[in-house]
Amino acid sequence: MSTTTVTPLTAADAETLVAAARRAADAAGVPVSITVLDAGGHLLAFRRDERAVLISGETSTAKAYTALQLNASTADLVDLVRPDGPFHSLPTALNKPLLFIAGGVPIHRDGRLIGALGLGGGAPEQDHGFARTALQAL
Repeated sequence: MSTTTVTPLTAADAETLVAAARRAADAAGVPVSITVLDAGGHLLAFRRDERAVLISGETSTAKAYTALQLNASTADLVDLVRPDGPFHSLPTALNKPLLFIAGGVPIHRDGRLIGALGLGGGAPEQDHGFARTALQAL
């Protein structure tokens, strides 16, 4: 049986993601909060633009956590929590900060989940776009 070691998400990786997300959001003139979590859900990096609404710090973190726990982009999960969706009760069933709004993306390396990135402060589609752009920098 062979085992493949995947390099975990590092603090340097997290800073790269934050810088790339910030550049994308700044270019669009959107003040945001950015959260990077490692594979265990621990905070690796956080940045809130001083002009971003205060709740964006909470939403960016909850989006990252949701993307990590479900290993899926939060943009792809929105329909699952609608009243007739299969995950309808999931946001309230657990005592965890799940948030099914676009802006959270899982981070993979060599096909393995190594963390998640969440953005909050812009429209959901903007946050998702900034997160996708940031992933390309990694």
